[in-house]
Amino acid sequence: MIFRTIPDFCLQYDEPLAVLRMEWVAGPDMRCLRTSASQLMSLIGELGVLHLLLDMDSVPELPVADQWWLGEYWMPQLVALPLERLVLVIASSQVHNQLAIDALHTLVQPTIRFDAQYFSDSASGMDWLIDGSERLPALEVEWANRHEATPDSYAISY
Repeated sequence: MIFRTIPDFCLQYDEPLAVLRMEWVAGPDMRCLRTSASQLMSLIGELGVLHLLLDMDSVPELPVADQWWLGEYWMPQLVALPLERLVLVIASSQVHNQLAIDALHTLVQPTIRFDAQYFSDSASGMDWLIDGSERLPALEVEWANRHEATPDSYAISY
């Protein structure tokens, strides 16, 4: 299911696999990153997500203040979740964000209890994330058509 209850993100959720995929869709406007990231954290917990894919390719360069906030507030909440697997999708051309993510990962490395992997593309990341489930082709078709999906098809309250 595709939904956009958090304006800065396009999200795909599959309940049987307990998987959530996130893509930044707000373009270069980072003003609401902290609010949206906090809402995303609440949503992950509310849905009982076990497998999470964060597609960082569309995220603009993270400002230092937002990197600090992510490390101080968001990452400790992330590692406390009952996740089993995490995929971070980031192209090698995204050097600034790759370095920022590496620093954040190093910060929480001792407390990570789930398997976390980097991938250069979302499709490969999803395949690993859900162990090549037979549901993968349908999820990929749905994701490919995400910009045609009905917004807010899944209501979440905060």
